[in-house]
Amino acid sequence: MIIAIGNTKGGVGKTTLAVQLAVARALAGRDVWLIDGDRQGTAAAAIAARGEANRQPGIACAQYPDGPALRAQVQQQRHKWDDIVIDVGGRDSTALRAALILADVLVVPFAPRSYDVWALDDMAALIDEARSVRDGLRAFAVMNLADPGEHSADNADAAAAVAEVSQFEYLPTPIRRRKAFSNASGAGLSVTELSPRDPKAITEIEALESSLFNIHIKV
Repeated sequence: MIIAIGNTKGGVGKTTLAVQLAVARALAGRDVWLIDGDRQGTAAAAIAARGEANRQPGIACAQYPDGPALRAQVQQQRHKWDDIVIDVGGRDSTALRAALILADVLVVPFAPRSYDVWALDDMAALIDEARSVRDGLRAFAVMNLADPGEHSADNADAAAAVAEVSQFEYLPTPIRRRKAFSNASGAGLSVTELSPRDPKAITEIEALESSLFNIHIKV
């Protein structure tokens, strides 16, 4: 499965989700390739930190911020991996557009803030463009950096607004603002590997992983 984590808006936690999903799949015994499609290289730096700490399993990682290079490398090597996770975006780029053509599943993280929800219109247009030249792309909007409260009005309002954007399927597995996610991802770790453990963070990322990969299997 090729899964892209992308958004034209920065600051929505896409790298955190990409690292969490890649490591989770590796811990489940899958051969995983994490591709950093952002010139900042944050995901690549996180995986490098994991390697320096000699954490197992190791995660293969490459950085391709250029769209043609990303597309060529994935096309050449996709058969070598069980799962490929592409972290891309922060702006409309050639890498983001290439990922939309390559991916089976697109995950678009958004925070429950008005500007983040409005920015999804840009991604919706890119999804329409990608679907005009390829079939089968499924796009899921996932609330990230959600308010911790179970009954947050901001969370509920944002979810309702996103559900009205036809290009996305809203996935009701929110990832809330928790230190465990930033602490773990910065070190290239899953929250399941972090000590002390945060059971709520673990439950949230496991729910997201299960939903995304089970959806793909059922298709």
